[in-house]
Amino acid sequence: MGTDDFIAEHDLRGIRLLVFDVDGVLTDGGIYIDDHGIESKRFHVRDGLAMKLAMSMGYQIGVITGRSRRGVTLRMRELGIELYMSGVHDKAAALKAMCSRAGVGVEHAAFVGDDLIDVPAMRVCGYAIAVADAVQEARQSAKYVTLAPGGHAAAREAIEHVIKGQGRWPEALKSMGL
Repeated sequence: MGTDDFIAEHDLRGIRLLVFDVDGVLTDGGIYIDDHGIESKRFHVRDGLAMKLAMSMGYQIGVITGRSRRGVTLRMRELGIELYMSGVHDKAAALKAMCSRAGVGVEHAAFVGDDLIDVPAMRVCGYAIAVADAVQEARQSAKYVTLAPGGHAAAREAIEHVIKGQGRWPEALKSMGL
C-alpha cells in the first residue's frame, strides 16, 4: 500500500453518506428539449445499480441539484433515494441540512460535483470527489477525480472508490452473488 492509498483509506474511513450533484455528474450535463418543449435527461444504469448496492450495504445516498425537474424526481423515487433536494443554490448549506436530516456529521459525507456551484459543498464535506470532466476549481477541491466523465458511470466509480477505500469491496461482491 502506497502513501496515497493510506491517505485515501484514512480519509474514506468514516464516510457513511454519499451525495451527488445531478447535471454533469449523474447526467452528461446535456439538456435535451424536444419540439414540444419537454426536457429529458440521460442517466447511466450502472450509477443506479451502484447506488442501490451502496444503500444495501448501509450507506446513505443523497442528491442535491440546482434545478427542479420532474424526471429527476421520478428517477430518485425509482432508486429509493429519499435524501433529495432540488432547486438548491447554496449547496454547502443544503449539504449541512441533508447531513443533519441523515444523522451524519458533514465530515462523514462525500460529495461528488463537477461545476462551480458544487465547490462550496466539496470544501465542507469530509471527502470531495470530482468527475473527470469537472471544471478546474472542482477538480482542485477534490481528493479524488474519477476517470469517467459525468453521466458515464462516474457516480459508479465514485461509489466503488469509497467502498474499496474502506476495504468493503469483497462484501459488495458477495452481496451481488460473486
